[in-house]
Amino acid sequence: MAEEESGGGQERTEEPTPKKLQESRDKGEVPRSRELTMTLVMLVGSATLMISGDWFVSRFVALLTTGFQIERAEVFDDGYMVRKLSELATESILVLIPLLGALTLTALAAPALLGGWLFSSQAMAPKLSRMDPLKGLKRIFGAQGLMELIKAMAKFLVVGIAAGFFLWLVADRFLSLSRLPVISAIGESVWLATLALFVMSASLLVIAAVDVPFQLATHMKQMRMTRQEVKEEMKDTDGRPEVKSRIRNLQMEMANRRMMSDVPDADVIITNPTHFAVAVRYESGAMAAPIVVAKGVELVALAIREIGEEAGVPLLEAPPLARALYASVDIGQPIPPKLYVAVAEVLTWVYQVRTRPPETSPPAPPNPIVDPDEPTGQT
Repeated sequence: MAEEESGGGQERTEEPTPKKLQESRDKGEVPRSRELTMTLVMLVGSATLMISGDWFVSRFVALLTTGFQIERAEVFDDGYMVRKLSELATESILVLIPLLGALTLTALAAPALLGGWLFSSQAMAPKLSRMDPLKGLKRIFGAQGLMELIKAMAKFLVVGIAAGFFLWLVADRFLSLSRLPVISAIGESVWLATLALFVMSASLLVIAAVDVPFQLATHMKQMRMTRQEVKEEMKDTDGRPEVKSRIRNLQMEMANRRMMSDVPDADVIITNPTHFAVAVRYESGAMAAPIVVAKGVELVALAIREIGEEAGVPLLEAPPLARALYASVDIGQPIPPKLYVAVAEVLTWVYQVRTRPPETSPPAPPNPIVDPDEPTGQT
């Protein structure tokens, strides 16, 4: 039922994961109790006979009466017996339909109580491992085979005790059958037989009550995993480290390309001057505060400066502000209120640079002061 143990001799000490249980279910490996199904079928069948006993007796008495009534002319008809037998068989089946229907529904519904309904094409596929005689002997002489032997002996004992106790209680009624008219004796016999069947079926609930927990425990034991299997499943579920690293690298490359494409639209690039570079953009009326459109260190910072120079974006060396922006603002996010004044000085300088007449000298670059409590990056 369960997969063969693997994992380099490791013991299966770990509880099965939801993924392992679902995979096993897809293969048709779910806990089942034949004792539970058989007990429910017998209980429903005997209860149906008890409830509809009078109707069954009357119908079958009528069939027997009809079957033994033969007209003299029909004795000489060669095809009469065949037709009569066919009619009686058809009527008998019609009489048994309620009982057969109840038994069929119970047999279909009982598995839902343990393991649920399941249809698995993988379970139906032929497996050569099932034909292995060594595994067959292991099942026969292993724990499962021992449990089946114990259940068989327990069923014989429990049913025998229940039957003996029932016969002791109704012994007088059985002995009185010979004194009853034929029709009454048939009805009483059917009632006692169905009652005996119900009592013996109910006694099997004891076996089912033991078998169900045993099957659940056995299934969970067979589904246990080694630590290595759990680790491999976690890697497959969450992604192997090398694959996740490659994905992260690709995502960073894509993010860097998008970031670099926004650099030409920046209003200013604030540098460290060589270690940090932060590109800032602000649209009056459209933004509540300036936003950082790109940032980077070392080679990324160099690329930001080169792209900015090619696009004509002003560069300002302001190491404290560059470090503060890099450390406290994510790409695409507005600057924090503590840096409003410092960035406003820089943007004012950018405005003056862009609007100054050509014949005048450029304005002196500002030296924005950053709050010392503001976190900064490390050079």
